[in-house]
Amino acid sequence: MSSESGEMRERAFRLCRDYLHGAWKVVAPHEIVLKRISGGLSNWLYLCKLPSNRPARNGEPSQVLLRFYGQIHGEKALEGLITESVIFTLLSERRLGPKLHGVFPGGRLEEFIPARPLHTEELKDPKISVIVAEKMAQIHSMNVPVSKEPRWLWDTMNRWMQSIQDEIKDEQNTDPHSSQLLRNILAHNLVAELKWLRKFLLKVGSPVVFCHNDLQEGNILLRDDASSPSDSLVPIDFEYCAYNYRAFDLANHFCEWVYDYSNKQSPNFFETRTNYPSTEQQVSFRHPTRYVVYFFGFFFIFCFGSPSH
Repeated sequence: MSSESGEMRERAFRLCRDYLHGAWKVVAPHEIVLKRISGGLSNWLYLCKLPSNRPARNGEPSQVLLRFYGQIHGEKALEGLITESVIFTLLSERRLGPKLHGVFPGGRLEEFIPARPLHTEELKDPKISVIVAEKMAQIHSMNVPVSKEPRWLWDTMNRWMQSIQDEIKDEQNTDPHSSQLLRNILAHNLVAELKWLRKFLLKVGSPVVFCHNDLQEGNILLRDDASSPSDSLVPIDFEYCAYNYRAFDLANHFCEWVYDYSNKQSPNFFETRTNYPSTEQQVSFRHPTRYVVYFFGFFFIFCFGSPSH
């Protein structure tokens, strides 16, 4: 999968040529700029770019993100991939995420956004927070053709609980520090707490809406050349998107103000509890001119059409 591989370059060239057309139809494989951005077990990402002497001609993109899916094992993994692809397509059409340029067996072509992820400290910037609230409200207003039962939260927590218990069973392959850490975690009756939490949240009555479920700073891009403040932020990484309690998405985002994941040493994050948003900041995030208007405005248009019609 190396970008230096002739086979990889030929494959990337064919995909860009067949799906993008325009100038991509007249360049040769050796002319395109191909750079591997990241890769792992789940995805391989490449930047594909037209050479400087071959500008775009008919509105086609001059550069794209080429994504190859990694290893897919089991029915659940395949189901998750299909769901994520549907969600990505819908968010692309709503201009809530990167534009989708093509879908092919084993991957897709996406808009390449010259941008950087937000830093943790920027989440509390009022100018940025208001845009995050708008984006979240737009996501919450969507009607997505996936299961609308709020199972994601409980399924995820149960999987984590099972992972902890599996690690304890496999203690001989666990280093002493990690083993003790796991035992400290299990010293709390997390199973009972989870049961209590589920009963409690069902009584709270939080609306079930389509949620991002992981709107942390690393999943929000700040564009280099935005045309307007509203276009300056782009949510990405929709693999956890699902119908869930609206309060979870809000509370989870507020918790992300506290954690900085740039720590290279264990536990791989810095915690600053004083960064948790004050009541005033939380109310400001959910202010009628920010979250609420965007949520109900999009909901109104979805149900009844544009007021102008």
